[in-house]
Amino acid sequence: MNTVLITGTSSGYGQQTARHFHAQGWNVVATMRTPRPGLLPESDRFRVVALDVTDPESIAAAVEAAGPVDVLVNNAGVPSIGVFEGTPMARVREVFETNTFGVMAMTQAVLPQLRERGCGVVVNVTSSVVLGHMPLSAVYKASKMAVEGFTASLALELGPFGVRARTVEPGACLTTNFAARATNGTAPEELVPEPYRAFARKAMADFTGQELFTRESDVAETVWRAVHDTTGQLRFPAGADAVRLAQAK
Repeated sequence: MNTVLITGTSSGYGQQTARHFHAQGWNVVATMRTPRPGLLPESDRFRVVALDVTDPESIAAAVEAAGPVDVLVNNAGVPSIGVFEGTPMARVREVFETNTFGVMAMTQAVLPQLRERGCGVVVNVTSSVVLGHMPLSAVYKASKMAVEGFTASLALELGPFGVRARTVEPGACLTTNFAARATNGTAPEELVPEPYRAFARKAMADFTGQELFTRESDVAETVWRAVHDTTGQLRFPAGADAVRLAQAK
């Protein structure tokens, strides 16, 4: 029976992906910074493991606790919205620490076992921001574009060993905690200096007024498809809005 290790499963795309793989009969190692009972179904095929992808000791402990895995899904990430001029560099580094370096660190920790067995898949969840030019997302997009480039090169390095690397690019999902997570508790106006505020208000209105959005199930199903794809496709847009952006690109 196959085993998948998924990061960032406390909510959203990660949690739905964990549920989807479990429903398909897989063993699931669901990781999150602070495990909480009741978030995921009770099952002998579900294990919840504490993991902070920015902490090397936490990564080592989680990978050891997980045991052999066939698939790594790097889903853990932090959103970030705001004008770049108003975004503190400490926040920029925090975003990259999770979204970019966390992905690299987890991948490096799991790769040896995949390479030695000569099979396996690494799926890195990025974002539809890589598919188009969007305001108020400079830091977030930069962190995800880095992962896109990383994965493209990684796929070439791993190919000779029978290991695949893929990206899944989810569109926007309107969740109640998105703004709070994206601003990291900072009042939105602090991230948008006064000269930018009229522009930012219009940009946010355009975003929330768009017709197409992504469902959590769209992402889970696309991750599943990316894991099982054997055509060599590298990038997988997930959700109606992401698919439309990919087609336009």
